[in-house]
Amino acid sequence: MHVKKYLLKCLHRLQKGPGYTYKELLLWYCNNTNTHGPKRIICEGPKKKAMWFVLTLLFTSLVCWQWGIFINTYLSWKVSVSLSIGFKNMDFPAVTICNASPFQYTKVKCLLKDLDNLMEAVLERILAPEPGHANANATMALNFTVWNYTPLVLIDERDPHHPVVLDLLGDNYNGSARGRVCNAQGCKVAMRLCSLNGTVCTFQNFTSATQAVTEWYVLQATNIFSQVPRKELKKLGYPAERLILACLFGAEPCNHRNFTSIFYPDYGNCYIFNWGMADKILPSANPGAEFGLKLILDIGQEDYVPYLTSTAGARLMLHEQKSYPFIKDEGIYAMAGTETSIGVMVDKLERKGKPYSQCTMNGSDVPIRNLYSSYNTTYSIQACLRSCFQDHMIQNCSCGHYLYPLPPGEKYCNNQDFPDWAYCYSALRRSVNQRETCISKCRESCSDTKYKMTISMAEWPSESSEDWIFYVLSKERDQRDQSNNSSISRKGIVKLNIYFQEFNYRTIQESPANNIVWLLSNLGGQFGFWMGGSVLCLIEFGEIIIDFLWITIIKLVAFFKSLRQKQAHARYAGPPPTVAELVEAHTNFSFQPDVADPGVYVSGQALPIPGTPPPNYDSLRLQPLDIIESDNEGDAI
Repeated sequence: MHVKKYLLKCLHRLQKGPGYTYKELLLWYCNNTNTHGPKRIICEGPKKKAMWFVLTLLFTSLVCWQWGIFINTYLSWKVSVSLSIGFKNMDFPAVTICNASPFQYTKVKCLLKDLDNLMEAVLERILAPEPGHANANATMALNFTVWNYTPLVLIDERDPHHPVVLDLLGDNYNGSARGRVCNAQGCKVAMRLCSLNGTVCTFQNFTSATQAVTEWYVLQATNIFSQVPRKELKKLGYPAERLILACLFGAEPCNHRNFTSIFYPDYGNCYIFNWGMADKILPSANPGAEFGLKLILDIGQEDYVPYLTSTAGARLMLHEQKSYPFIKDEGIYAMAGTETSIGVMVDKLERKGKPYSQCTMNGSDVPIRNLYSSYNTTYSIQACLRSCFQDHMIQNCSCGHYLYPLPPGEKYCNNQDFPDWAYCYSALRRSVNQRETCISKCRESCSDTKYKMTISMAEWPSESSEDWIFYVLSKERDQRDQSNNSSISRKGIVKLNIYFQEFNYRTIQESPANNIVWLLSNLGGQFGFWMGGSVLCLIEFGEIIIDFLWITIIKLVAFFKSLRQKQAHARYAGPPPTVAELVEAHTNFSFQPDVADPGVYVSGQALPIPGTPPPNYDSLRLQPLDIIESDNEGDAI
């Protein structure tokens, strides 16, 4: 009811028309506003009116300009970074350890037999470029199935305009081409990658033959291992009971059963301590080396794959609980025959979310399918980037790369099923567009924890104590694994000591650089400084704007109402019709009179039309009031 009553009042106000004009409204505002300038415009003389009008217009422009700057700065969503230091008992980080060699050579030797033979022949050709030094019989006995897909070549570029490409193990390698001898100084080793049955090829160049043969061997080993099920690959790696010889956390003993096993394609079997997936997260009792994690590892360097792994040692990484360890990118090496002490400091980073940054809380708003979600780990930008690359690999090459998780229903790349995969993978890895696309789609995590490490190393064990230490460790290992007959030596032993240096932790937190309080303070300060105004002045200005709009609406309604009336009068060219004309206009001309007996009426006389016509009175004609009044005056005279 109240709404209806209010609407009726508005309708009556519209019908009544505006109560005052624009000029009257403007004069009323200048007389009653709390802003200083408009009052002087109407109160002073002509010269001062002009001066105050210019000043008011100038200062109003300055205020609007300053407001635009402040509002634009606020909408840029900049942040400021604050650093705070806290002290509390902290959870011990998750520790991931891997062997530098992903597999034991004694277990994968049968899989890599043909590849190793090819590698030996390649090295023989590189080391003995003259044709007389090469073993032709050994070359004829090689299995070229793998070689034909991705061969190594020598490119002679001594004549830049006519380079010569020589297949290292092909028929065209004769040590001489067009009278030249191709040696290490005159040629460079490259890898030939082809697609579409060899019709489209490209060459991946290297500055060193060592890099070339290593990359080629890793690529061919990837093709072989991608055809082996993951369960079988785990059996080919180093088991936990062989890798972990001794474990001590604070004062509590531990063993390989306290580690969670995962398969990392670059390093084989990796083991995570205090991952927090199934067991309770372990806290650190106190800072210091005596309250950390102590490990003794046997990396078994004598059983490394010779052409696949050229680095000896243990790979380790400290990370948050329930996060996937990307140990190849974020890990560090521990050297064999040394004790590596790692002091840990904690840095916690907290980013502001939208609209200040594009960070994500859990990755649910990232348009990339997380292929590492099967491990039940938290989101990370590394997982997103690798999942994005694998998606592009599947879209462009129709298969997934061996180093990344595989989506359901897809297959890993290999030479038999996907002969062009190496060419496609190389082109995709060099693609700048692919990297930019993945970087634009992936987002950083809003909350992250980094472990800053201080690393020191010393030779271990010392010469005076190595005999008894190796003897005791060998006896303990033999009791657990009787199948291992190799002896422990300095080349295969690694000692780790991981601990908190102190319980101080740093929190790097983002906060809005310009909040709403800052914006309102600056807007009010500029308005008060240049115009002497306040919030009430803004309300007054808003009120006059509303009044202007209300007057405009009323005038528009009145204009359209008068326009409609004019259109109604324009329907008749002359004076309004009489009642008789209106009735005649509606007469039914299709009416036919009854035909009477022809003998009754005189021949030739028209038959009467039944009915009485309406009277034709001039008094019923509608006339304007001024004409009627003039007629009355004439009658009176």
